Order: sequence, then C-alpha cells, then structure tokens
Amino acid sequence: MTLILWTLFGYLLGSVPFGLVITRALGLGDLRQIGSGNIGATNVLRTGNKPAALATLLLDSGKGAIAVLLARHFAGDTAAMLAGGAAFLGHCFPVWLGFKGGKGVATFLGTVLALHWPLGLIACATWALTAAITRISSLSALVAAVAVPIVALMTGRGDLVAVTCFMAALILIRHHANIRRLIAGTEPRIGRK
Repeated sequence: MTLILWTLFGYLLGSVPFGLVITRALGLGDLRQIGSGNIGATNVLRTGNKPAALATLLLDSGKGAIAVLLARHFAGDTAAMLAGGAAFLGHCFPVWLGFKGGKGVATFLGTVLALHWPLGLIACATWALTAAITRISSLSALVAAVAVPIVALMTGRGDLVAVTCFMAALILIRHHANIRRLIAGTEPRIGRK
C-alpha cells in the first residue's frame, strides 16, 4: 500500500505542467500552440524567453528529484524508484492535460540525479556535450537516455537498470517525430524560435 501511495504521489507531482503554467503566467500564450507544441523547456525557449525556459527546466527536473528524495526518505529505495518513474510518466501523460504532456527529458535527468547523482551527472554531461556539438536538443536527449541504463549496468548499479530502461524507452517513443526529422535532416536547432 505504501508503494502504491508513493507511486501515485510521484505521478501527480510529475503531472504538473510547469512550462504551460509559466508561459501563461508571463503572458506568452498557450505553449501548446507555439513551436513544437510541447510543454517542456526546449519549446519554452522557442518563445524567446530564456528565464522562462530555465525555470521550466529546473521545475520539470525538480519534480522528478523531489518525488525520489521524499519517497526514499520516508519509504526506502524501492519507493524512490517507483515514485521517480511515476513522476516521469506523469510528465509525459499528465492527468491535468488529458494525458497529453511533454517528452520527459528534464524530469528524466532530475529523477536520475536524485536516484544516483554520479549517474545523473553522466546523463547531464552526455546531454550537454551532444548539445554543444550538434545544437540539437532531441538528439542530445536520445543519446543521454540510451547511455544511462548502459552506464548504470557497467558501473554496478543494476538496481537502476529497470527504471532507467523504462524511462529511456519512453523517451525514444515520445521522440518518434524528432527521430524522423533527424533522419531527414530537418530537426530544428537549439534556440530557434
């Protein structure tokens, strides 16, 4: 019962659409009608408001981290993994938006950082390095997502492989349109409105 409650808590926290809330509060319009229509930080950046994009990034990653840290503190590691995975799922399929949410990259990074900070730093560094080289957010996300379960396995954190594989698989699925554009060479670069 405790695990179910922490999973539900993680999902509801993950469902809070911070990008949408921030852009509406700042009078930037409905984020779902801008750029890619996604509710995440990359699309908020397309509004031209960098502070709003940074706030979205921090809050979206924070909700994954908070779910993990609270669950671990009160109920242990299994609850932490379930709450983190559920927060990620909530971001991708939020109950408040008819289950039409973001792609989960920031929430993924925050969740992994809270589950095991060295692995989280590797994920963030992988994203940042790929972004610096390619200037393509989606490719950076895909590379980081695929790398995390592999690194977890190679560094003896087999306990994290299942939850990171789940999140990585969902990131790949949520980026299906981006993958098609990457193959076609039409995927937009970071900072492009």
